[in-house]
Amino acid sequence: MQISNPCGQRVKRTCLKADPLPAHKESRLVAHPPQKLYELVSDIESYPKFLPWVTGVRVRSRGSAGDNEVIVADVLISYKMFRETFRSSVTLSPEHRAIDVAYVNGPFKHLDNHWRFEPTPQGTEVDFAVDFEFRSRMMERMITGMFDRAVHKIVTAFFDRADELYGTPDE
Repeated sequence: MQISNPCGQRVKRTCLKADPLPAHKESRLVAHPPQKLYELVSDIESYPKFLPWVTGVRVRSRGSAGDNEVIVADVLISYKMFRETFRSSVTLSPEHRAIDVAYVNGPFKHLDNHWRFEPTPQGTEVDFAVDFEFRSRMMERMITGMFDRAVHKIVTAFFDRADELYGTPDE
């Protein structure tokens, strides 16, 4: 599905729900340079400033794997009575403008997501995908009903932040 908004962004969302577990894939055309968007998403320490429900980030370690940087971080998520911390390993690949997140521990059975930033004549084609499963069936049921809306809100927060930092495409 493609959705256009007033800022000229094109959104293609696919709900990957062959099974009942939450998964989401989204592609957007964004009028900011790929390197700037890559840097914005790579700056995980800034997430509490603009991402809904992210109230804290603690970088546990930084290292390298070949040309990639690997960051292990704890992210604190708060929503109503729900407060959970999960640890993930974030692989930053600047050469390919790719970010891959692998789950380490916390309330999930698994969590994987990735970002890709490809240059286009109009700006950047941003591909985002997330797939996860909670350990708790109660949490799974609670999140499943609002999953698509929540993920869309989180992804949109990144692009709103890009507009705030780099100016809106109309400027």
